[in-house]
Amino acid sequence: MGDTKKTVIIGATDNPSKYAFLAAGMLKENDHPIVPLSVHEGNVHGEIIKNLNEKPIINDVDTVTMYINPVHQKEWEDYIVSLHPKRVIFNPGAENQGFTDRLKNEGIEAVEACTLVMLRTGQY
Repeated sequence: MGDTKKTVIIGATDNPSKYAFLAAGMLKENDHPIVPLSVHEGNVHGEIIKNLNEKPIINDVDTVTMYINPVHQKEWEDYIVSLHPKRVIFNPGAENQGFTDRLKNEGIEAVEACTLVMLRTGQY
């Protein structure tokens, strides 16, 4: 196993049919600690979903994986940058060129990819 990468899931959900739910499970299976965040309450794979509106302080973030569309990302951009992640993954449907450019300017890697595919192919 490689390094564990603490991953913040923006748009986490307890809905088993959603990719964010599947990603949370696969991240845990691969021993990556997860911090699920959403504006909706719930529990995903044994983790309480934290309230995104409260912008909780989270230390040692490696990766932020985005499951919200660009329209909803705007109000969280400053918060996400404040977490100082090494990278932000924009999953399909979350691509956001403006935010990608900003992240690069902040020295944060921005990746347009599917977290599930990255995990399955060993690219995470």
